[in-house]
Amino acid sequence: MSTRRSFLQRTAAWSAALLAAGREGKAEVVASVPQTAVPQVHAKGGYLGTASGSLSKLETGARPVGTVPVITTEVGDLPFEMDGDVKVFRLTASVFRQQIAPQKWMDVWGFNGSAPGPTIQVTQGDKIRVIYKNELPEPTSIHWHGFEDTIGNDGMPGISQPPIKPGESFTYNFIIKQEGTFFYHSHMAMQEMAGMLGAVIMHPKVPYRPHCEKDYVIHLQEFALLANQTIPDTMKMEYNWLLLNGKASPATTPLIVKQGERIRIRFVNMGMDHHPMHVHGHTFYTTGTEGGRIPETAWWPGNTVLVGVGQARDVEFVADNPGDWMLHCHLPHHMMNQMVTQVGPMTRPMNMDMVTKPAMRNGDAALADTDMDPSMMGMMQQQTNGSPRMSAQQRKQQRAFDTSHEGMMQQMQEAAPNAENVPNYPQDALMEGPMMSMDALVNRPENLGLRADWSRFMQGMMTFVRVLPAEQYDRVIAAMKAANRPNDPMASLYGGAATSAVAKVEEVRR
Repeated sequence: MSTRRSFLQRTAAWSAALLAAGREGKAEVVASVPQTAVPQVHAKGGYLGTASGSLSKLETGARPVGTVPVITTEVGDLPFEMDGDVKVFRLTASVFRQQIAPQKWMDVWGFNGSAPGPTIQVTQGDKIRVIYKNELPEPTSIHWHGFEDTIGNDGMPGISQPPIKPGESFTYNFIIKQEGTFFYHSHMAMQEMAGMLGAVIMHPKVPYRPHCEKDYVIHLQEFALLANQTIPDTMKMEYNWLLLNGKASPATTPLIVKQGERIRIRFVNMGMDHHPMHVHGHTFYTTGTEGGRIPETAWWPGNTVLVGVGQARDVEFVADNPGDWMLHCHLPHHMMNQMVTQVGPMTRPMNMDMVTKPAMRNGDAALADTDMDPSMMGMMQQQTNGSPRMSAQQRKQQRAFDTSHEGMMQQMQEAAPNAENVPNYPQDALMEGPMMSMDALVNRPENLGLRADWSRFMQGMMTFVRVLPAEQYDRVIAAMKAANRPNDPMASLYGGAATSAVAKVEEVRR
């Protein structure tokens, strides 16, 4: 007969048995764990788990752990001078004309003759002073995006400081307390849209782990330019020129990486559009924002990261997959140059008879292009050979395009026979399908070894991450060094005179 007392006794016995079994099971598990665990990357970076992404590959061997200079392609760094223990930087805002693509120039507002402005590189604990001079035709200021500092240095005109009038200067003073990817920009809205921004890299006092051998900054910008205009419309909400570090592809500079190196890319967005930045061939981890380093337990894998307006995103991966991999914004309109709203044959320079004789179309049968194409070819050839309507510089640039009869015919033959009767064909404002080849016009050492005619398929917010085997990497680096370019932003890659604030890498071996 079961009583309350006997039930409690049986329950106590069962509990004791379960506890004993649990202790025995736990003892067996503990005994099975080896006493010398595999070393894991930890603290301020490093992936602790197992995943399919490249960062799941833990560091092995006696690799250095340190801080390398950040490279801002096309732009470079802002130099400084020392005043006691203070690093003094000088920024000047002005209006100037900048080439953004082959045969395309734009009047921009920027800093020290560059839009984006030069990158400021500092280290936690630094004391810095920025002397800012205004050579614009109107007042301005600089906001230091993400800085945790005194209100007097925030850069809000009329709020934390008086507006800086034309011809005047203002001095900002900081003690660098943070680490990560930050940026500076005008706090006059339309000035931002004219190009006034730049990066501030705060290197950590204790180097990040895992160590990255390459570290790049890429600014994301968009502009609205009417045909044959050089002044961007800062009020527009639709953009036809999308830039990386002030250049539209194919004029952008590839990121050069040796196979097996870990690379960090810092995206900065101070435009009007969000940009989903996509890398081919590799899985990266998002490791930082405009607020600094993300704890490694919160890193997330992907091959596309959305960089919102006013945001920065750092991604890292091991570049172990050789090839010329595209890096681009994945918004379709951001992979084009000089878009217009009208599409179809009316915009197509190769078929002017569609414009001049539209009434002569008979049903679906369009007139042949044979009468017009030779005249178009002759006109282009005449311009190339020295038409008085073109300057010497224009003729030089025109020759760099593949405007030969063979080049034109090749592009025509790539289209389907009935392409003229397909709605919305062609979609490209310059010409149908891909652009003309501009390999020669955008020739630079970083492009050494790319497939012929690659430039026909690169527009807008596009560039390459070139993951090169050691021998090919050495050839490209040697060509870059031999070019001996003044103020070369890439100089730190081959032992040149780096303009970086982190001129020397201090290595700490484990």
